[in-house]
Amino acid sequence: MFSVIFPGQGSQIVGMGKDFFDKYDLVKRLFEEADDTLEFSLSKIILKGPKEELNLTTNTQPAIFLISFSIYKLITEEFKIDLTKAKYFAGHSLGEYSALCSAGYLNFSDTLKLLRIRGDAMQNSLPNGQGGMVAVLGLSIVEMEEILRENSINSSVQIANDNSEGQIVISGKNNDLNELSKIFKLKNIKNIKLPVSAPFHCKLMSKATEIMRKEIEKLTFYDSKNILISNVTAGEILNKNELRKLLIDQIENRVKWRESVINMINKGVDHFIEIGPGKVLSGLVKRINRNVKINTINNENDIKELNI
Repeated sequence: MFSVIFPGQGSQIVGMGKDFFDKYDLVKRLFEEADDTLEFSLSKIILKGPKEELNLTTNTQPAIFLISFSIYKLITEEFKIDLTKAKYFAGHSLGEYSALCSAGYLNFSDTLKLLRIRGDAMQNSLPNGQGGMVAVLGLSIVEMEEILRENSINSSVQIANDNSEGQIVISGKNNDLNELSKIFKLKNIKNIKLPVSAPFHCKLMSKATEIMRKEIEKLTFYDSKNILISNVTAGEILNKNELRKLLIDQIENRVKWRESVINMINKGVDHFIEIGPGKVLSGLVKRINRNVKINTINNENDIKELNI
């Protein structure tokens, strides 16, 4: 059994999807529809940059979704490979939106508009430069939680992403992250400040939560037989009402990617297909379980080699 998975923020590069855009009218049409929907040229930023524009969260989120969804549609419509046979659809943070649109729960234009708002709301939840994120390597989730408990006085820091065994991302105010970095250094724990301008997936995102609550409540979600895995619970999303709630909760809560992958494997998944720019999730899945099969879809040859 296979699952289809979609990457999140950080996988973007200028020129992503260009080979598909140049060759396939289907992809050109989706890029044009995205530009019309958002009323600016997202396609130009994706194909030509500059990198600084693409890396703005408010652009990055719809851009990665557009590439992921374009590849998904290309696989299913141009190459006639039936990905609805997947046991599960899942995505990492913003990738969850690529998953729910590809799985048929939300339409293309609504997803684009929602991600534009989400990116802007997350970017502006805290004044620029006050918050950030740090990747911590080599610790288990239990060890990381213990360090945060020991240093909880005046600390805003939370676990943002449980990515894989030995790779955890924390979010918080920069002064608290700097204090924790000193503690990591004393303990010889490797940690890397990430090039983001906001502390995603923590309580500091409360303003973004309220904005997203209002936007998500306006939207029409559709019925689908495809099953989604939630970042928040790492389990199956049972209905549309739960989906709405979990998308809102996702803004301030930990992305349980490691648990999601383990749960999918425990339910019989032995093949993961990553659709979207880069291969970050493929690397994480390999760290979680080396025995599963992984396909990363970034170009035409990747699609031709896909066997399900």
